[in-house]
Amino acid sequence: MDKRDDIVEINLGELFSILLGRAFLIISAGLFFALTGLFVSKFVVHPVFESTTKIYILNKEENQTVTYSDVQISTQLTSDYAELIKSRYVLEEAIQRLNLVDITYEDLAKVVKVDTPSDTRIVAITAKDEDPLMAMEIANCIREVSSEHITNVMDIDAINVAETANVPTKKASPSVFRWTIVSGFAGTVIVAFFVVLGFLMDDTIKSNDDVERYLGLSTIGLIPLSSDEQGKKKSKK
Repeated sequence: MDKRDDIVEINLGELFSILLGRAFLIISAGLFFALTGLFVSKFVVHPVFESTTKIYILNKEENQTVTYSDVQISTQLTSDYAELIKSRYVLEEAIQRLNLVDITYEDLAKVVKVDTPSDTRIVAITAKDEDPLMAMEIANCIREVSSEHITNVMDIDAINVAETANVPTKKASPSVFRWTIVSGFAGTVIVAFFVVLGFLMDDTIKSNDDVERYLGLSTIGLIPLSSDEQGKKKSKK
């Protein structure tokens, strides 16, 4: 048992030594991958913009005072409103109104997100697009169509615009910082993995300890290299 522990300890020491000896290669690879991620995220990947609009929904009859029960019911129904907003009817109607001939219902559903903050009657509609102006137009159009649809389906009267969508000035993705960090980390891990793999697959004998460890034999002497062999070894290095 002690012998096995000693072997593991020696192997870990050798592994650390190998990684330390290849530190320049590993760090260089990490920097290269990081710079590649920076370049790709900044100049290759198309930026995506997000625009958000919000509506305030209250379930009450016309000309009636708002009660606590109305507020509770509206809060509980926000999940239903979110499903109606992303329904096929709403999205297809928005496609027609915006004349998005190259976009299908499934495509639009992927770029539209509906959030319902807990314990509120606010519903946030977010649209993503490579064109910031189009992102704003999609969000506002879906808000208009969904307001009409919710009014008809849920039979409610009070749907107010809490916030209109604006033209975004900053891209939502890709994150240059995240791409740079993740790419650099991935490059470091990949190169370190191959260094470790090479160490584990290397079964050549390099020292007296290797002879005893792998062959179970004790060395009784060493034969030094001749001057010619030493010269050849140095020239190879």
